[in-house]
Amino acid sequence: LARFQVKPEKEAEFIDLVFAAEREAANEPDTLAYKFYRLDEPCHYAVFESFTDASADEAHQANPANVPIIEKMISCMAGTYTREYLHDV
Repeated sequence: LARFQVKPEKEAEFIDLVFAAEREAANEPDTLAYKFYRLDEPCHYAVFESFTDASADEAHQANPANVPIIEKMISCMAGTYTREYLHDV
């Protein structure tokens, strides 16, 4: 789970990128879940990502279709992101 803030002036662009990223992830066989959420605080978002294993996460990030989308998304962010790992109980 990654949480981050988006620059207000980049929010519309970011939302377009969200839909593109979700479409690409849907085509990746080892991606189990990939969904963005708007948080309560303005311009704050989170993405829930689930992969079959760590190498699938790396493959997702290195996917040539994803690289330009991810780069543009990062340019829309105000600062960096916080990534939390969720583990089965």
